[in-house]
Amino acid sequence: MERSSTTPGGSARREATRQKLYEAAVTLIAEQGFSATTVDEIAERAGVAKGTVYYNFASKSVLFEELLRHGVGLLTDSLREAAERTEREGGSKVDALDAMIRAGLVFIDRYPAFTQLYVAELWRTNRAWQSTLMVVRQQAVAVVEGVLREGVAAGEFSEEIDVPLTAAALVGMVLVAALDWKSFQPERSLDDVHAALSRLLQGRVSGRG
Repeated sequence: MERSSTTPGGSARREATRQKLYEAAVTLIAEQGFSATTVDEIAERAGVAKGTVYYNFASKSVLFEELLRHGVGLLTDSLREAAERTEREGGSKVDALDAMIRAGLVFIDRYPAFTQLYVAELWRTNRAWQSTLMVVRQQAVAVVEGVLREGVAAGEFSEEIDVPLTAAALVGMVLVAALDWKSFQPERSLDDVHAALSRLLQGRVSGRG
């Protein structure tokens, strides 16, 4: 789960170590759950000493909280980049939303274990990192909200749409559809799944368009 970095020297090495710990943690927790996963297992999977885990993160809970923050941050960045690229190319706001759907699918295709964890954690309310999860979730949804608000202001979308709920619904559609794709229809291509969601976005499911 890599974020591009230009940080030199020791900071770059530390970031590389944290990346290895993120990847080890997300794989193990997806396989056996948070409670059953130990710091020793994370260190072993990452190929580092146990002390290295505690050097970078105060506890297993802090590691998982930072993992959520890091992963959703990557998703948010990919959504924002898709919207900005569409704008540079002169596309409409519908085009921007469609590009964000594809960016979300690409992210999930690359990080299926993280996506599974993220969706599972959204349903839990007793975790120490619940407030962090809500903050980073809103950051991702806010990118979609921004495009919707711009579309309403430009007259491309109806003023009657509920922007926060519509944005959350679009993000949720991508997450749930992608998990279904990965779990039950893995033979389908990313292009195929994107085309189906694109038809939903553009209101062409009825066949009248």
